[in-house]
Amino acid sequence: MRLAHLHLPNTTPFARVSHLQQTLTTRLLTHKKLASPGSLSSQGPLDTTNTLAKNLPPPPDPTIITFTPNPVYTTGRRDLPPSNTSPPNNINNTPLSLPPALEPIRSILTPGKDGTPARAEYHPTLRGGQTTYHGPGQMVAYTILDLKRLGLTPRCHIRVLENSVIDLLGGFGVKGFTTEDPGVWVRDTANGNGDAKKITAVGVHLRRNISSFGIGLNVTQEPMWFFRQIVACGLEGKEATSLQGVGVGDGVSVDDVADAFVMKFVERVNADFACGEKALGERIDEVYRVREEDLI
Repeated sequence: MRLAHLHLPNTTPFARVSHLQQTLTTRLLTHKKLASPGSLSSQGPLDTTNTLAKNLPPPPDPTIITFTPNPVYTTGRRDLPPSNTSPPNNINNTPLSLPPALEPIRSILTPGKDGTPARAEYHPTLRGGQTTYHGPGQMVAYTILDLKRLGLTPRCHIRVLENSVIDLLGGFGVKGFTTEDPGVWVRDTANGNGDAKKITAVGVHLRRNISSFGIGLNVTQEPMWFFRQIVACGLEGKEATSLQGVGVGDGVSVDDVADAFVMKFVERVNADFACGEKALGERIDEVYRVREEDLI
């Protein structure tokens, strides 16, 4: 199996990546529907069905999109607003529909009366989890995958994402771990005795075992002000941190972290789910870089 990696090196509007993700997800779902026995058998007699199956092109390659969005607060299914839509450009001047978690920061999400732009956007999503923040200083990775091909259950998918981050952190000399709360955590002191702080949020969406969304890993301290304005992921009293916040040098860029995450993800999938006696998934043999125009 080949894995496509699209990395967007510049700060990117969240809506642009969301649209791209939806396009890729739809392609995988469409292929899966055409390849299903029920769909093929509905086309006609058995010989016609066999012909259709043989002529069906191979499935689209799985894709990981890595990017840094403009400042944006997103909600998951547990924090949806009163209405499930909230267009970024509100041309009708109707009040922004916000979930209770974001009502206290309405002023951050709306333009000023003097015409100054909002400090951050708001987008509801269908991923799991609650409210979080994404923006400059953070590496976001969205995985668009058929879990069945990779031999992953939904729970295993989350575990692979978390363990890939933990492996990545280990490469920087940082010990990451999971707790009963979602995401990946680190200790805030060199001796490992400090409070646990969240360095990576994890939230995914599945439809017919096609995944979307993924992780947000804090690289610099730039996102911290925005995190302090909310109760991130509904975890009262819990703080966020970053690679920079735990002492990793300023020379580490979001681009570096994006490439490292994809490498660790592939290593985890291959080691845990594509190799060994009981492995059911396909091995990822190659990662290749693509451009946005290659995918749309």
